[in-house]
Amino acid sequence: MKIAVAGKGGVGKTTVAGTLARLLGQDGLRILAVDADPSYTLWSALGISEEVAAQIVPLTENEELLKERLEIDPAQSYKMYFKMNPIVDDLAEKFAVSGPDNVSLLVAGTVDIGDSGCMCPSATLLKQLMRHLILGTDEAFVMDMDAGVENLGRGTTRGMDALLVVAEPGRRSLDILAKIRKLAEDIDVGRILAIGNKVATYEDEEMIRRRVDEEGVPLLGIIPQDETIKEADRKGVAPIDLNPESPGMSELRKIKDHLRSNLR
Repeated sequence: MKIAVAGKGGVGKTTVAGTLARLLGQDGLRILAVDADPSYTLWSALGISEEVAAQIVPLTENEELLKERLEIDPAQSYKMYFKMNPIVDDLAEKFAVSGPDNVSLLVAGTVDIGDSGCMCPSATLLKQLMRHLILGTDEAFVMDMDAGVENLGRGTTRGMDALLVVAEPGRRSLDILAKIRKLAEDIDVGRILAIGNKVATYEDEEMIRRRVDEEGVPLLGIIPQDETIKEADRKGVAPIDLNPESPGMSELRKIKDHLRSNLR
């Protein structure tokens, strides 16, 4: 399985991505988790220590790697030519760090070339990684995307088996869901599935269910407002390690089961 997790900033997509990776790993699958969010905090949601995380150099901040694979100098203008088909088949083996429950983490990061705001080189690395990543029957891939819809425009979710869109009960969050659905139709994404998060009331749940139904996006599950997730964030630990049976973790376990059934 190749799974990407997207959504508006602050909806909890990193928690969802990290917990699903851990749960799939607990099923016996070998998981490659890729952090494509500029803030790259997936390590915390996975339960990788801060000491290990501090040693990680994101691929797109690795100047030697950029020079070697993309044939560019990061200090130069983005307008210069760079290699469109870099070799990427060894990136996971060379740069991923080990985490709990059969999960390895590869931090892609993002980079501004010459202060231009252009993400072309980093998108090229990610797209090539997606294209060349061949998974065995005992392997799965989970990618935490950057917030919003720009990642779809860069094509880094092309070839995913599923794009999971995390939404909270709010107009802006659900509007992003609609935009992602429309953009994803233009690229090769197997399925678009929604997950409701931070749901505290019946009205919250109904708001999400009504909107995803209008958009024609299947709903994988509804994650309730969970104090364990908040506490885990305060402590800088993975919520699945703090309390694996909390309401949010229990619902994510059901979502993982539904996901595996949907993608068979």
